[in-house]
Amino acid sequence: MTYLVLARKWRPRSFDTLVGQDHVVRALTHALDTQRLHHAWLFTGTRGVGKTTLSRILAKSLNCETGITSKPCGVCQACTEIDAGRFVDYLELDAASNRGVEEMTQLLEQAVYAPGAGRFKVYMIDEVHMLTGHAFNAMLKTLEEPPPHVKFILATTDPQKIPVTVLSRCLQFNLKQMPADSIVGHLQAVLGQEDVGFEVPALRLIGQAASGSMRDALSLTDQAIAYSAGNLTEEAVRGMLGTIDQRHLVRLLDALSTGDAKGVLAVADELAIRGLSYAGALADLAVLLSRVAIEQRVIGVTPAEDPLAADISRLAQSLHPDAVQLFYSVAVHSRGELTLAPDEYAGFIMACLRMLALNGEAGPQTALEAPAAPARQVADPAPAAASAPAPQAAPASAAVQAAPEPEAAPVVAAEAPQAPAVPEPAAEPESASEPQAAVAAVEAEAPPPQAAPQGSVPPWEELPAEQAAPEAPRAAGSAALAVTPAAAAVAAAPAAAAAALDAAAADASAVDAGGPPSWVDEEIPFDAEGGFAPDNGFTADPDDDDFETLASAPSAAPAQAAPARREGPAPARKRSSRARMADMTPAGWPELAARLPVTGLAAELARQSEWAGVQGDAIVLRVAVKTLAESESRVRLQTVLCEHFGQGIRLDVEVGVTGDATAHAVAQAERAARQQAAEDAVAVDPFVQALVADFGGQVVPGSIRHVDSPAAA
Repeated sequence: MTYLVLARKWRPRSFDTLVGQDHVVRALTHALDTQRLHHAWLFTGTRGVGKTTLSRILAKSLNCETGITSKPCGVCQACTEIDAGRFVDYLELDAASNRGVEEMTQLLEQAVYAPGAGRFKVYMIDEVHMLTGHAFNAMLKTLEEPPPHVKFILATTDPQKIPVTVLSRCLQFNLKQMPADSIVGHLQAVLGQEDVGFEVPALRLIGQAASGSMRDALSLTDQAIAYSAGNLTEEAVRGMLGTIDQRHLVRLLDALSTGDAKGVLAVADELAIRGLSYAGALADLAVLLSRVAIEQRVIGVTPAEDPLAADISRLAQSLHPDAVQLFYSVAVHSRGELTLAPDEYAGFIMACLRMLALNGEAGPQTALEAPAAPARQVADPAPAAASAPAPQAAPASAAVQAAPEPEAAPVVAAEAPQAPAVPEPAAEPESASEPQAAVAAVEAEAPPPQAAPQGSVPPWEELPAEQAAPEAPRAAGSAALAVTPAAAAVAAAPAAAAAALDAAAADASAVDAGGPPSWVDEEIPFDAEGGFAPDNGFTADPDDDDFETLASAPSAAPAQAAPARREGPAPARKRSSRARMADMTPAGWPELAARLPVTGLAAELARQSEWAGVQGDAIVLRVAVKTLAESESRVRLQTVLCEHFGQGIRLDVEVGVTGDATAHAVAQAERAARQQAAEDAVAVDPFVQALVADFGGQVVPGSIRHVDSPAAA
């Protein structure tokens, strides 16, 4: 006896046994029971959802010997012959092979004759969208006004290709894809009747592989019965389908969440050994990630009987929602890139490594380390004291800070230990030749200096006030130079001393010529004698100690006053950068973050973060997005902040909940305020009120948009 496949053997014979198309069954049964019969029906849907089955059941309902009914008997001559496919008044036509106008004309010529055995002539045209344009035009008139004994049933998988003139003449029913639960339930009933052993997880795999088609599910069941020798186990069905064991994907997600690259490679190797598809692995991984994301948003939505319920719940708690979305996006897009990869294994490995890299947990190379603090070099003051007499030490301008390399964060020079103060002699003021003798003594131990640029700014003017070289005591009429740590630095670093000595020589030449030395700010006025002129309109910060000391010093002869002015840095006309960094508050950070010269992720990090405080030389920011905190943009933002505050700093970014003290939140609040102001302005506008009162008009919600000001733009 010839074996009849399950898809044909278990084809539904009545509306009651049809699965998954309740909305179509309800409409057809009511129409048959009330005798409100249309002359043309159009069934649309993907393969294996019941289009042909519905056509045969409807033909039996129209021609059953018991009458027009929604419950055909199934035993009369018309019902049995329609099920067998040999009823003379039921014609199934394949439009893919009979698509021309000649075939359609021949069919319509026979439609005028009365049925020979049944109540109606039923023409079922399958894949009707394959007909040519002329064939559609040929059937339009008959389809619109057919003879009373003719019914048309059209079926298609692509209704978009059917002319609207045909669609308007038919009742259209869209058949849905079968839900996986409906497929599993139907397979359980079928296998129970067939007396075949099965496991429910195995049927669930078949239901997922069928993709909504009941015919595909029954065909896969036939194949699984043959593969497993009549015992449908989960392992057998998984091996037949070549699907990925979900436990492998769970292990893969665990490795991705912990940054375990070796674990990722181990899973990929196992998939290769089993000969599984990497494209299917990425697809299943995306499905699993979607279930994890749903579980994160709706806790407990995963059914308890699901074998992966415990793993999904655990992953939903261990994975960050941003990481889940990131992994999902990479898995979906990487499927299309597999065809471009050298092989599927390389493409799958690179997709997993991309997840690790973008999540910031791929290893030590992605860890953003703060720049190491420069080593503090402390010069021993003893050699400096021995190189020259105590009262004739090198001037304070000899303190030199090495310039930072290009593209590097500014480095703050360390303070040298303060040398013991040397009392100034109460004798007569020293002549200008004594400082020159000290310079000559040091030049004997150092290479010839390079010419310093005219008007160069001494290094201490780039330093905060508390990090500059210690200032020597100032006294009226005293030209003696105090011993400073800078002199020791000169002895310890000959190259730096050479530049400093040349700057000192330039200062001495400038003073002898009657002008100010190079370290003096050009905006500070001097009189013709080389002294400070307090009555020429110059103003300074009253809180500036350097300015008060200089202004309160008694007048002296030009030759005596010049060395005294060179003892320390120029008067500071603004507060130091460290003071400005310490004064930064959470309320002031949004304004600074909005105007920092950064773009891309660095700008987003500045705008999305809030000020958490200052810890030593470190600025602490708090951001809610982990990927921003661990991205390379932190280095760029640290460099810009160093340039802004004028000193070397370390930027620490912590992950936490942010409030309204971020530039993004402030901008959103300002935008909401402008929007509310615009809506209020429209509400009180006299013209709008007149339209509402006189014509019953109303303002469409959401149609009002505020106009950004130029400053906001």
